[in-house]
Formats: sequence, C-alpha cells, structure tokens
Amino acid sequence: MKLYKLTLAALLLLAFPLSASAQTTLRIFTGGQQRPDVMRKIADEYQKKNPNVKVEVEVGGATSEAQQQYLSTVLSSKDSVLDVILIDVIRPAQWAAQGWAEPLDSYLGADKAKIMAQYLKAYADADQVNGKLIALPYFADSQFLYYRKDLLEKYKRPVPKTWDEMMDTAKAIMDGEKNSNLQGFSTAGAPIEGTVCTYLVPLWGAGGELTREGKLNLDAPQAREPFQLYGRMKQSGVLPKNIAEIPTDRIRIDMQAGNLVFGMTWSYVWNRLENDADSKVKGKIGVTTLPHDPGGKSATCIGGWQLAVSAFSKNKAETVKFARWLSSPEVSKMQAILASHMPVFPSVYKDPEVLKANPWFSEALLVVEGAKSRPVTAQYPQVSDVIRSNMNAYLAGTKTTDVALGDMKSRLTPLFR
Repeated sequence: MKLYKLTLAALLLLAFPLSASAQTTLRIFTGGQQRPDVMRKIADEYQKKNPNVKVEVEVGGATSEAQQQYLSTVLSSKDSVLDVILIDVIRPAQWAAQGWAEPLDSYLGADKAKIMAQYLKAYADADQVNGKLIALPYFADSQFLYYRKDLLEKYKRPVPKTWDEMMDTAKAIMDGEKNSNLQGFSTAGAPIEGTVCTYLVPLWGAGGELTREGKLNLDAPQAREPFQLYGRMKQSGVLPKNIAEIPTDRIRIDMQAGNLVFGMTWSYVWNRLENDADSKVKGKIGVTTLPHDPGGKSATCIGGWQLAVSAFSKNKAETVKFARWLSSPEVSKMQAILASHMPVFPSVYKDPEVLKANPWFSEALLVVEGAKSRPVTAQYPQVSDVIRSNMNAYLAGTKTTDVALGDMKSRLTPLFR
C-alpha cells in the first residue's frame, strides 16, 4: 500500500503541478503618466512568448517625485516586492550610489559594447555610471512646442522661432478669439521635476549653462533670462494665472480640451491629442522645436524612462531577460505606435508604421539627439529641489528674480565644488 501511494503521488506530480511550480511571477513598477495601459499590453505579449512567466504591473505616482518617494521607501528596506522598475533618466547616478539597481554588465557579458551601441548615445551614456550599466533604455523623450496649427492658419501666423514671436502670436490669437478659457502658453510650473526644465530650456536658449567645467555658472547674465521671460509672459496675460499650480499632464489636458494655443511638453502628448475619444483638437495640432532668444538656438531637456532591475529581486536572471526584451526594437516600435513614446533606437524612427502613427517623428530624431541633460550627479534630488522650488516661487509671485536666483546660487554652490 505504501509503495502504491508513493507511485500515485509521483504520477500526480508529473501530470499536474510542474507547469504551476515552474511559473515565475515578475512585478514591474511604472508611473501613472508612463501609460500603464500600454505597459499591460506589452506585458501580455511577453507572457504569450513566455508561458512560464506571469507579469504583474504595479502603478504608482503621477509625477517623477511621487514615484521616487515610494520607491525610496521600498528599496531602502530592501524589499523584494518589485523586480523591474521604470526610472527617470535623471535617476541612474542616484540609484547607483544607493545600491538599489542590479548592475547588468555581467548579464550582457562580452556583447555589452555591441548591445549598447544600438541605442541613442545619450541614453546609453546616461545608464552607465562609473563604468557600470545601471539600467537599460526603455523610451526616449524630449520637450517640444505643441501648437494649434488651425489657429495659426486662421490668423495667418507662421510657426514661431523665438519666444517673443510666440508671445505675440499667442496674444493676437487670444485677443481675436475672445474666449476666456483660451490660454496662450503653458509649461510645468508646480514644484515638480518638469519645472526644472521650465527654467533650463530658456536658459539654454539664451546661450547659458547651469554649470561650466563642473562649477556653478549662475553669475552669467543668461541665468536671469528664464525669470525675465516668464515675467513678460505673465504681464502680457499669455501664461495661465495658476501657472504655479500646473503639473506636466495639465498641459495635455488643457490642450486636449481646446483651451491652449501653445504648450511646452513631452512626446506622449501627441498620441493622446490625436486618439483620445474626448479630444477636441484631433488633426489641429502641430509639433515643432522649442523657441529661443534672438541670436540663440533651440534647446530642449532630455527625458525618458529606463529599466532598472531591483538589486533585491529574487528572480534576477528572469527579470534581466524580461528587461532586455522590453528594451528591444520590437517593443520600442510598439510603444511608438501605441503611445507616441519616442524610440531609443535610431532605426525605429524610420519605420513606416511608426511614421504613419507619428508623422512628426521624421524630424524628432535630430531634436532628441541634441537634447541636453540635467546635471548628472548622485545629489540630483537636491539640485532639482532647489531649481524647481525657486522657479515655482517666482511663478507664484512669492519671490522676485533677485531673491529666487540668490537662493539658487547659495544652495547650489556647495553641490558643485
């Protein structure tokens, strides 16, 4: 009887539970603004290709800061609940310093250089810290000027090249439309990461730099330009009155409702404006490079999201396999079509199906290749806080240019010695 029971148990094991016991569950974290609905579709494709893997998608945080606060709590406690995590392009140096990301060099082995050479150089560089590969590129991004091409045509206005041209056009359209809900220009103004770029873009467009040769450069006259520019916009009525409360996605919402002439925002917005059922501006939007000062040149912030494997994952080998598939031309194409996420592979920008979904991608590659990085430092959270809080205070009217710039200088100087 005992022999019979053992044999039956062995047969049952062979017949049923092997597939269940062999299945690995991987959990990926993504922010709410990074199109978790598209991530779910991509994860479903991976599960079809890999029946032994189940992918769970955790969504949290509407902003980069909110996401990082949550992730800091999870990873500081060495919790293994997450396996692969979408991180902002500004984060690899911080994650390397904290020991939160599993270095990927040994997993790529001798093919590392060949693999990384396929990506846009800015992202391959951003994801390597002190010679270690901290993350893999997921999608690229940079800021563009979105505009109502129907309204520019109606008022016979060209696409603006300078900030003053943009303000003049916005004011003329607002005056002509006599619509109290129509705003001229919007950008991130709340105390969030996007507001760092609200300061840096006009600084760069005036020929300035935050740092030179590793030292703070805020004594240069161009450091005042962002404050002066937005001051002129406020005076003219082109900026929304609540600009200091506007987070990144509010720009998309206002433009989608038909209440915005110009907006400085990211690539994901295009897909929503053209495809969301409630969009009032389908077929009415143009995308171009950001304005600059006379004599300057257009500049934009590099953005985008990277795939970091948690140093505390209990399934590292399987997670790396999943992350490498997510960071592939196949998935890059899916993202471009489904979410207008900019590819991290130059070749995907030329794909006919991608260009059909995003006609403006034909010119976007040059823009993202020339996008500028925010300071690369393990102390970036402090740098970001100083810039965004002062820019926000200026936009809110609680600090003058001199006070905001003075605070930036005093607090940033020790970080760039």
